[in-house]
Amino acid sequence: MALSNEDLPPTWLRDYAAIEADIQRLEDFATQLDAEVRDNFAPHVAPIFDDILTELPGAYSDFPELLGFLQSHAASAQDTAYTVYYYQDVTGGFAVAAGEVSRNYRDADAFSAARVADVKTALGKTAAGSTDA
Repeated sequence: MALSNEDLPPTWLRDYAAIEADIQRLEDFATQLDAEVRDNFAPHVAPIFDDILTELPGAYSDFPELLGFLQSHAASAQDTAYTVYYYQDVTGGFAVAAGEVSRNYRDADAFSAARVADVKTALGKTAAGSTDA
């Protein structure tokens, strides 16, 4: 069965061998990644946000260096909050997508090829497929 153009690699890469994936290992990866996020990351998110949301005392307005530091600190805290939040969603999304692809191809014969569109569709259902993050 020939692959459609969408599923072919770039022209410069077409002489390379196909990548083979062990579907059972993909399913194991999805399960372990989901457990890692749920059991070892998620429980630590609330304390991180508690620390980030701690209000610092106001600075003396005639101390521009301290004001600059506090502004940088607030920006860093906001960036950290976004990173922590999106790490959980996106990493969990990879687990969901890997699980979906492995379930879809679990019963396929050894020479079936997952299409790029299948992987993109699975990722697109999660935060991992979003380009907004």
